[in-house]
Amino acid sequence: MGNSFGKQFKISTWGESHGGGIGVVIDGCPAGLEIDISDIQDELNRRKPGQSHITTPRKEDDQAEILSGTFEGKTLGTPIAILIRNKDANPKDYNHLKNVYRPSHADYTYDAKYGIRNWQGGGRASARETIGRVAAGAIAKKLLKHLHNTEILAYVSQIHKIKAPITPENVTLSAIESNIVRCPDQESAKKMIASIETAKKEGNSLGGIIGSICRNVPIGLGEPVFDKLKADLAKGILSIPATMGIQFGSGFEAANMTAGEHNDPFILENNNIKTSTNHSGGIQGGISNSENILLSTVIKPTATISQEQNTITSTGTPQKLEAKGRHDPCVLPRAVVIIEAMIALVLADHTLRNRCAKI
Repeated sequence: MGNSFGKQFKISTWGESHGGGIGVVIDGCPAGLEIDISDIQDELNRRKPGQSHITTPRKEDDQAEILSGTFEGKTLGTPIAILIRNKDANPKDYNHLKNVYRPSHADYTYDAKYGIRNWQGGGRASARETIGRVAAGAIAKKLLKHLHNTEILAYVSQIHKIKAPITPENVTLSAIESNIVRCPDQESAKKMIASIETAKKEGNSLGGIIGSICRNVPIGLGEPVFDKLKADLAKGILSIPATMGIQFGSGFEAANMTAGEHNDPFILENNNIKTSTNHSGGIQGGISNSENILLSTVIKPTATISQEQNTITSTGTPQKLEAKGRHDPCVLPRAVVIIEAMIALVLADHTLRNRCAKI
């Protein structure tokens, strides 16, 4: 299985949804970076379940434990191991799914591929696996902040058919964190919350779009041709559960534009080469051009719902399914920090790799 990500700043995650815990090992983080457990905990708190009435009611403190790789508050340059123990696992909630394949979930494909699967909460296919990514992403963010003052922000821009009128350049962390849906437009946030509440009452779920902006990204990140920055960002983000698509800059709107409309003209600003527009989303030729990196990610509705659905058992018997358990009626508010983490991991990896680009 592919449980490792990155080349220079490399992570390996482990653990299942209802096992003893979740963890990550980070290899390649330079020595001397100041790390406090609160740096990691703050990010985990943004991701953890039970933080509002529109998320899963599962109660987990998600307390991080650093087991290795730091000393007297600084990284040693050795592997950093982080453990988060599961405290509120309820495997019995999934007894009725032991031999049943949930529609649009990983149950059938894992069974078909491996001949065995952890049916208690989905095992490694559960979004709880992303705890390790968020913990590692917190360290990657700290590294990027230290080296380039890089800021990575993700936010909810759309829930179902409710689209928020957001200008990415104006997005702030305080605006994102000002409401439980993490949409920086307050009026849209109220409508989104109401829509999620309705779906929850109906035993249904909603998807949407998460926007992201990365500021103060240095020029030169990306390793053409196969490890272009866009390619690695896409791989990292699309490895997150429930992601369905990604676009950069103008994205699919580029299909409706001419080159004269889409090209980003160069200008000189304070003796620095800049572009007057940013349809490219901060990446050209697979390499960062120092403009803000802009991208959007499509998230599907949570696959597990309590409405009756047609399915098949592992023995091939048709069955009606009304799934039980604790599930998010919309995963986007908690997925925001996961998107940020994966972007940070990619940028940290490419930042370190870029140091070998030239003499």
